[in-house]
Amino acid sequence: MMRGFVVMAGVVSAAGAVVSAGPACAATAQQAAFGKLPDGTAVEAVILTGANGVSARIITYGATLQAFDVPDRNGKVADIELGYDRIDDFIAHPNFWGQTIGRYANRIADGRFAIDGKTYQLALNDKTNSLHGGTQGFDKRNWKIDQIVARGATASVTMSLISPAGDQGYPGTLTATATYTLDDHGSLTIDYGAKTDAPTIVNMTNHAIFNLAGEGAPGGILQHRMTIPASRYTPVNAALIPTGEIKPVVGTLFDFTRGRTIEDGIRDGRDPQIVAGRGYDHNFAIDAGRTAQPKLMVTLADAASGRVLEVLSDQPGLQVYTGNFLDGTLIGKAGHVYRMGDGIALEPQTFPDTPNQPAFGSARLDPGQTYHHRMIFRVTTTR
Repeated sequence: MMRGFVVMAGVVSAAGAVVSAGPACAATAQQAAFGKLPDGTAVEAVILTGANGVSARIITYGATLQAFDVPDRNGKVADIELGYDRIDDFIAHPNFWGQTIGRYANRIADGRFAIDGKTYQLALNDKTNSLHGGTQGFDKRNWKIDQIVARGATASVTMSLISPAGDQGYPGTLTATATYTLDDHGSLTIDYGAKTDAPTIVNMTNHAIFNLAGEGAPGGILQHRMTIPASRYTPVNAALIPTGEIKPVVGTLFDFTRGRTIEDGIRDGRDPQIVAGRGYDHNFAIDAGRTAQPKLMVTLADAASGRVLEVLSDQPGLQVYTGNFLDGTLIGKAGHVYRMGDGIALEPQTFPDTPNQPAFGSARLDPGQTYHHRMIFRVTTTR
C-alpha cells in the first residue's frame, strides 16, 4: 500500500498507478497509514480536503468516517464527529463511530427473518436481537481501497468488501462498496452499493455521531436545533423493536417538523417512548418516502458555532440516536469522556425490522439487482 501520497488531479487505482488525470483542482486526497490490526494487517486512511476548509478522514477499518473537520462561522475548524484517534481503541473498545453499517443497519427482532419460506438465524449482539449486522458486521472488517480520485472540485475514495454466504447468518455472497466524495462546497456524499449471488437482505448506512460544537465540547448536543420533515414515526417496544405502528408525531415529543432543541424532550420521562429508548432512539418516517434522488431528511443547527448540518438521502427512514448508551466509560478523541447526549447519530435507512414487517416495505436484494443508497452530509454556517 502507498504511504503519505497526495492526489492533486487524477485517479489512483488500488495498485497505486495514476490511471487518468484531470485539470488542476482545489480538492485533494491524501493517503496515509492508520496503524495495524492485531494480526499485523495495515489499516489505511484517506483524507479528502475541499477548498472551503472542510475535510473528511476515512479509514479502511469499517470503511469509517473517522473525522469530519468543519469551520465555524469565524473560520475556526473543529472535528464535529465523536470517535477514536487510534485503531487500537476501535479494536479494544468497539462502538459505532462513523462506520459503514451492514449488512442490515438497525435491529432485526430475535435475529430471524425468512426469504422464500426459509428462515435464517443471524448472530445476536443486542440481547435477543441482531443489531447493525451482528457481532462482526461491516463495521469490524478491514475494507480494500479500490480507487482514489481527485478531479475538478471533488475528491473521493472507493472501498470494497466481500461478505461470504453465511456471514453472520445472512444468505448469499454479498459484494459491497462504499464511495466517499467531498466537494468544495462542504458536501460529503456517501454512495453504498451491493450485489448478491442469492436472495438476501441489505440495509447499509453510516453511523457518524455528531456534535456541531466540536466533539467533546461541553454541553453536547442538547442545545442543537433539529428539524425533520416527518409527520410520523415508528414507536418501539422495550427491546427497541418497532411495534408495527406508524404513528403521527403531532402533539408528541417526536414532532420536529417545525424544529426545536433536542433538550426539549430527550429526558422527559412522562413519555414511555423516551423511557424505552433512554432518550431518542427511533425511526422517523420521512414524508417523501423512498425517492429516486436524495432529499432533505434532517437539519441540525448549533447557534453558538453557526455550524449547520443537513443530511440528505434517498431512503424512507431516519434513525435518530442521541447517544443514550454512552455512560462515560468510553474515552474518545483527545482524551474526551463521552456521555449520554454528547452526540447524535442521524442514520438514513430502510425501517428497522423491515424483513419481519411487510407493511414497512422490503429490504430484499436478488441476484441481478444492485442495491444503492446515496446519502449526503452537507455542512454550512450561519451568521
